[in-house]
Amino acid sequence: MSDCFILLSAGKSKRFKSKINKQFITYKNKPLFEHSLKTAIDSNLFKKILIVSNKKINYKNVKVIKGGKERHNSTQKALNYLKNKKIKNVFIHDSARPNLSLNLLKKLKNQLKANSAVVPYINSENSVKYKYKNKINNLDRDKVLLTQTPQCFNFKELSSLYKTNKAKITDEASLYLNNNKKIKFILGDKNNFKITTVHDLKYLKSETYYGIGFDIHRLIKNKKLYLGGVNIPFHSGLKGHSDGDVILHAIIDGLLGAMRKSDIGTLFPSDSSRFKNIRSKNMLMPVVKLLKNNNFYINNIDINLICENPKVSKIRKKVIKSISSLLSLNESFINLKGKTVEKLGIIGKEQAIACEVICSLSR
Repeated sequence: MSDCFILLSAGKSKRFKSKINKQFITYKNKPLFEHSLKTAIDSNLFKKILIVSNKKINYKNVKVIKGGKERHNSTQKALNYLKNKKIKNVFIHDSARPNLSLNLLKKLKNQLKANSAVVPYINSENSVKYKYKNKINNLDRDKVLLTQTPQCFNFKELSSLYKTNKAKITDEASLYLNNNKKIKFILGDKNNFKITTVHDLKYLKSETYYGIGFDIHRLIKNKKLYLGGVNIPFHSGLKGHSDGDVILHAIIDGLLGAMRKSDIGTLFPSDSSRFKNIRSKNMLMPVVKLLKNNNFYINNIDINLICENPKVSKIRKKVIKSISSLLSLNESFINLKGKTVEKLGIIGKEQAIACEVICSLSR
């Protein structure tokens, strides 16, 4: 018996008022729903992860099924799919809550050892009123529970309740309360708030940092030319201790600069035989790891490749695709421009290629 994480991502986002459903709005360079999905995957707490969506989504080891008209319809479809899959507990989460933490997942899982239903909540910081038959009444805010997701349940018990349910419910906790079933409410996470309107996105803003990268290498015969991790057919390659990829070298320095983590020479000293002829894409990987470990994400990268040849217009798509893959960054956030020097100097004489980059990061 194992636990399953169910990510509800089929909503129409009527209150969000956008042409793009909120679960697919870009946040930290990923669709909103991907953040909770990544937390669930990285947690290693779930043998099965299920996304309920009306849009085509492809992820390794993640099952995607079509959603229903309303939230409870989508949950019902998920439960039907999981029938006979030997599931003990289900964690049902809204994709509009991108700041799901590993700590909260662990707390919920621990509470499920002694409870068949566990729901996180936070207290209200505002005075609360309740309207009933045209009369406004005061409520004790200390007794008001603002419920969050994931809401966690014994699979068999929840499935049984859904089979007889006829009412439209806004969450699974409502179904339990309507049937006088016991729920263990635990303190949730204030950061685990839900994005409901476009206005809510302002609470997700982060500080922005910038880094500049620059590199130049001479061209030499009888060496392969690498630009942005791509082998470019050309009469010469770039001389260097590594493969001389000026684009990746400039990106590395730009990222390190934005993180205030020194420079490429510090990480990969040119007088070390260890890095002799190293591919630049392998130099980029530790920097990507550094980004993740320090909670940075890339906003965008702007690249100027300075050379007479090869012509950037002919290699732009390949280079951007390569950089996108290496950084796990959407291609739309990468820009590559070609600049010549009007035949001046060693670059103008096709004896060298240079590159400058500006990287923007948020944390």
